[in-house]
Parts: sequence; structure tokens; C-alpha cells
Amino acid sequence: MTLIRKITIGINYKTDSMHYSVGQEVYGGHVICDILEKEDRFSIFIRKGKDVLPWKDFNKNMGISVEYDLNY
Repeated sequence: MTLIRKITIGINYKTDSMHYSVGQEVYGGHVICDILEKEDRFSIFIRKGKDVLPWKDFNKNMGISVEYDLNY
């Protein structure tokens, strides 16, 4: 289970930001499976079949909005 459900990168949430959500299909049939917070960054992992791959890292110095999953 992941606690982060969605992450938004950019300072203008509605118009100039990129939104990434767990369960979102990306990159040729891969699905975002985890968004993890680390000490200095947020990391997005994708899954295709049984393979899980690191996909993107975002430095915490960027404009970031985090939406947590409230199903716990």
C-alpha cells in the first residue's frame, strides 16, 4: 500500500503543472505503481507485468504538491 496517491510538479497547479497518479497509464503500457518520498526527492516507479522500474525523480526544491491516499 502506498500513502502518496498523486504528485503534482510545477508552481501553477491548474495550468502549467504535470500530474502523476498511482494507477495512471504512462510510457507505452506501464502503470504508475508507487510514489515514494525520500529524504531529498520524490521517486515514481512504474510496473509492466511483473517488472517494476524507477521512472522519474523530482528534487524537493521544485514546486511540488502531494496528495495522500486516505484509505488506510
